[in-house]
Amino acid sequence: MKPGGPSLPALGLPADFRAFHQLYRAGYIRYAELHLGSRADAEEAVDLAFEQLMLAWQTVLRQPVPEAYAWRVVKNRTIDHARARGRRPVVVDVAAFETLSLRHALDPISELEESLTLYQAIGALPERQRDVMLLRYALGYATKETARLMGITEAGVRSTIRHALRRLRQAFGLEEGEDDARLAE
Repeated sequence: MKPGGPSLPALGLPADFRAFHQLYRAGYIRYAELHLGSRADAEEAVDLAFEQLMLAWQTVLRQPVPEAYAWRVVKNRTIDHARARGRRPVVVDVAAFETLSLRHALDPISELEESLTLYQAIGALPERQRDVMLLRYALGYATKETARLMGITEAGVRSTIRHALRRLRQAFGLEEGEDDARLAE
């Protein structure tokens, strides 16, 4: 049974599950695709996560923040999917080559090196910081959307970004910058 299929309403699934599925599936797929490097693999991993959520739907609804619970399920399914295929996460590989600045750079090789270094540093962040940075900056979600997908508050997203930026500055030996406040918005 595939929750993303066209027969979703016909399966007799609860309306709240169908609404949750419709609201979150696309964002989850974008996140999984960033990690798996394949749209088909991302859809499969997310659909498996939704099957798991569907089977435990009443338990999900009893969670203090059902979205946070669902986020963990999606992340775990994405990781399991990558491991089952003997892959490592492709975030660094893909993101570095998709950097907008490379298209307009005078020295694309230097830009690529900087981009790879940045994504490697992001990859070394604690899990929550890494997720927020990827959703906000690699996938371009607004603070509100990031908070909704992860099941945390907008203030939590902004705080996490500030902590992540502090760690990244330390990793690069930089002083606190004026752009930090703009990035954390």
